[in-house]
Amino acid sequence: MHDGTEHAGDLAGRTAVVTGGAAGIGESIANLFAREGATVVVADVDEKGGESTVAAIEDAGGTAAFVPTDVTDEPQVRSLVETTTERFGGPDVLVNNAGGSLDDDNPHQVDRATFERVVELNLTGTFLCTRAVLPPMIAASGGAIVHISSINANLGIGLAAYSAAKSGIIALSRLVATQYGCHGVRSNALCPGTVITDASSPALREGSPVREQWLDQYPLGRFGRPDDVAEAALFLATERAAFVTGTELVVDGGFTAGPDGTLEREMYDIGTVPR
Repeated sequence: MHDGTEHAGDLAGRTAVVTGGAAGIGESIANLFAREGATVVVADVDEKGGESTVAAIEDAGGTAAFVPTDVTDEPQVRSLVETTTERFGGPDVLVNNAGGSLDDDNPHQVDRATFERVVELNLTGTFLCTRAVLPPMIAASGGAIVHISSINANLGIGLAAYSAAKSGIIALSRLVATQYGCHGVRSNALCPGTVITDASSPALREGSPVREQWLDQYPLGRFGRPDDVAEAALFLATERAAFVTGTELVVDGGFTAGPDGTLEREMYDIGTVPR
């Protein structure tokens, strides 16, 4: 993991748009991309948080700008891309990170308005931002789009609308990869597991009994950090992934790799040290 003391410059000369860059995973992605040489455009509805992300990048010697953007508002998304193009040239990288579960719940408990609002934020927002960057990327003979999905897209672990939207993001990502790869556009999805941020559920905080049960599902013995996802996003955004498109990279500490940790310990004695 990069600690900020070295500058590999994997994104030197590139312009990257990061939606939802005011906090959490988006903030970590924006900071890492800037350390790797990118000019970063932070897009978010949180103006205070977005400006804070930009200030941190600039204080570290990077170049960044904040553009207030609601990704569900089509004119605002168009303005985001137009502003980016006017100030820094067309976006070379788009990270579709903006999203959230809002008041989502189980299928029989979530109302239609909430379902539609969650899908709009996560899936429609991703579609609008992707559609907006395609013309300038194609004009520049290529670009990289990284969509932040979730392991909820692959497992039935709750949150009806969020899971449906994140599954849709994967389908959209594959479609973009197949239809625009001939223009040099790469499209991939990241599927993080549980990542602890300031917005995480109180049930996942230290001391919560639910936290310990949930943590037991992670073979690496910890939840994810925003930087874990940022490092994976960096790989997909750079030429190191030049032949990677239309796929999903799971960043979940092994959550989706196997069954309940307690069950494995009891059934297979996985704590035995190999000799």
